Amino acid sequence: MASTIDSNVYNSVNATTASASSSKASDELNDNFMTLLVTQLQNQDPMNPMDNSEMTSQLAQINTVAGIEDLNASLEVINGQINAGQAMQAAQLIGEGVLVPGDRLLLTTTEDGKAVTTPFGIELGQPASSVKATITNESGEVINSYDLGPAAAGVESFQWDGMTADGATAVDGAYQVSFDATGAEGEKIAVSALNYAIVGGVTPADANGEVMLDLGAVYGQVGLDEVRQIL
Repeated sequence: MASTIDSNVYNSVNATTASASSSKASDELNDNFMTLLVTQLQNQDPMNPMDNSEMTSQLAQINTVAGIEDLNASLEVINGQINAGQAMQAAQLIGEGVLVPGDRLLLTTTEDGKAVTTPFGIELGQPASSVKATITNESGEVINSYDLGPAAAGVESFQWDGMTADGATAVDGAYQVSFDATGAEGEKIAVSALNYAIVGGVTPADANGEVMLDLGAVYGQVGLDEVRQIL
């Protein structure tokens, strides 16, 4: 009997304690709510209180900013992968001959008197019915000229035989090549000259993410996007 009375008393005390705790928690929650409400009222314009749509708009803006930050981080990773791919592609060009924008020609004569010249090329934005090439020396004197015939749009490469207009072998040295191109109606067409160079090295991507090709002291460095043809 004593055990039963003790148990009832124990349960009654627990119930009273739980009720008191619950009441205390409820009071604390109400106090916190009132604190938040008063704070909001103190910090907003009484004539223009914050409504639900404005709060939703601000939350959307916060999410947009967070999304942009994530996107920028992803773009940095992608740019790093692109730069690495360009560096690998450029490294494969070391020792290869390429055509890049320029008008320079080089001529050397072998021991048996044969002229050896560097290739040259043209780049056309549209087909040409006739293309004429003119070779000049460093003094601007015309050495020879050639009718290259019709040419398609794009890039084409050619080789100078090293001969002058008189049929003699030109002297060793550097020369320039220029072009005149005409269309089907005889109109002038824009044409870009290309010269030959050998890739001697690769410079890693700079601050702009561009990989540079080292073409030597004469031609300097060019971007990978300036290579028009690999010979």
